[in-house]
Amino acid sequence: MNTISIPSAGRTHHARRLVVVAVLLAVAAIVALAVQQSLSAASAIGFAGHQAPPGGPTGEIDGSVLAPSEADGVIRDGDQPTVFDTDRVAVGNLDPSLLEALQRAATDAQADGVVLLVNSGWRSPALQERMLQDAVVQYGSEEEASRWVASAATSAHVSGDAVDLGPLPTLDWLAQRGARYGLCQIYGNESWHYELRPDAVNDGCPEMYADPTEDPRMQR
Repeated sequence: MNTISIPSAGRTHHARRLVVVAVLLAVAAIVALAVQQSLSAASAIGFAGHQAPPGGPTGEIDGSVLAPSEADGVIRDGDQPTVFDTDRVAVGNLDPSLLEALQRAATDAQADGVVLLVNSGWRSPALQERMLQDAVVQYGSEEEASRWVASAATSAHVSGDAVDLGPLPTLDWLAQRGARYGLCQIYGNESWHYELRPDAVNDGCPEMYADPTEDPRMQR
């Protein structure tokens, strides 16, 4: 049987080509991973709303909201105001009656070592719309997103009638005492979302909706 031998130089050239191809594939994989991580981070920032980049512009292009800023009610992680920080629009633009009840509750809570921090308060329509768009992407459908984020036209945050509070000790404190101030959890799936119900002072808070889709106000 005749055999074909590959010259030494040919084998060396072939090996170098394999090395070059392997390096190029590795570089392509690293670039693809970096792009994927960047897009994932951007998506998370957009949905959280209060994690928008500092000083980002506010506007709309083809109905898509771009980077809402603090002027829209954005609150960033690690920079949550108290209910007394009315210089922050997310707090200062809340309904005066709701804000007064929150401040009374916060004053009493301080005696128990509890601080009421605002994770989200008043929101501009632009911020609310951005959060809804991102929720649709995250949850995969408008129907599922509506269990967590209302439209700009129906949101109690946009009207200044709702506030999202924390941390967990605050939520425990409010669950036990919030009704004394007319502060009530409205949705069973959102332990952080509170609104003012003045009758709760005497009658207790009304029965919660399972989620916003059961709330008649969301059907407008």
